[in-house]
Amino acid sequence: MSESFKRVVVVETGGPEVMRLVDEPVRHAGNNEVRVRHEAIGVDFIDTQIRGGLLPAALPTGVGFAAVGVAEEVGEGVHHVARGDRVAYLYFVAGSYAEERVVPAERVIRLPDPSMPADIAAGALFRGLTAWYLATRLRTIGRGDSALVHAAAGGVGLILIQWLAHLGVKVIGTAGTPEKVALLREFGCPHPVLMPDEDFVQVVKDATGGQGVSVVYESIGVETFERSLQCAKRFGLVASYGWPSGDPGSVSLMSLRNRGSLFVTRPTVSQYTADASDFQAGVKALFDLIGEGKLKIKVGNAYPLRDAAQAHADLSAGKTHGSVVLIP
Repeated sequence: MSESFKRVVVVETGGPEVMRLVDEPVRHAGNNEVRVRHEAIGVDFIDTQIRGGLLPAALPTGVGFAAVGVAEEVGEGVHHVARGDRVAYLYFVAGSYAEERVVPAERVIRLPDPSMPADIAAGALFRGLTAWYLATRLRTIGRGDSALVHAAAGGVGLILIQWLAHLGVKVIGTAGTPEKVALLREFGCPHPVLMPDEDFVQVVKDATGGQGVSVVYESIGVETFERSLQCAKRFGLVASYGWPSGDPGSVSLMSLRNRGSLFVTRPTVSQYTADASDFQAGVKALFDLIGEGKLKIKVGNAYPLRDAAQAHADLSAGKTHGSVVLIP
């Protein structure tokens, strides 16, 4: 067995080029830990924000939070996973862009279907758990409700529109290219919107008889936030869970009053899965729906681990669709 492995590190924040692939010594699993040999690694937009310095991190830092692989070593006190099991983890200390990693056992789950392709499982985990809490934990939403999903052809968006449709919600989804609009139709979105050619506010009004939607899933930021507020119905919720175009800034409480007693939240998957019980509930719900064929996971782009910088460049430029993964 090799006593070293390759890992991506960031010593200073900046563009994709600041990521370095380095050799590090193997660390063995301690009590209540699992050492996972990675088969596929999830790439998520938050990774680009940490690398770029938008989100604070102590330097040097690793990158990435989710991966799928094989349990190579299981520490004392771990009973739900055995050596050789195919496993997945979501652990909110950056460092999954690597050939292997030691993580706390409570953040590791055994794959319900051991035959599931690694890229599908890795592409589903972070983004699927984000879709899970957005669809089921922020507010009870179901048949008779409607929702606007921005960036609906992205990794989170494609899973979210399917989850909402499973709950009976009428979905309006935005996308930035004709190809991505076609992808939304393929995944069952009844009201795809091509931005910026089409006015998503008007599409929402037309689709809801002027009422507005129950929930706006806002993942673009300052470019769309104010107009997204115009899409919410009375007592509606605007969930701003990502802002690649920039922080929308402060929100006027008087504006929320005047627009119909709206609710606004800035949720994170780390908070909604911080407790092991919530993490496990989300994972079960996610993989149950995948297993039942009610969620299709599209891995649009896969890169070798050594090309992590290219993956970040393509993700930031909007050149990816569906989930993005690295293969060690």
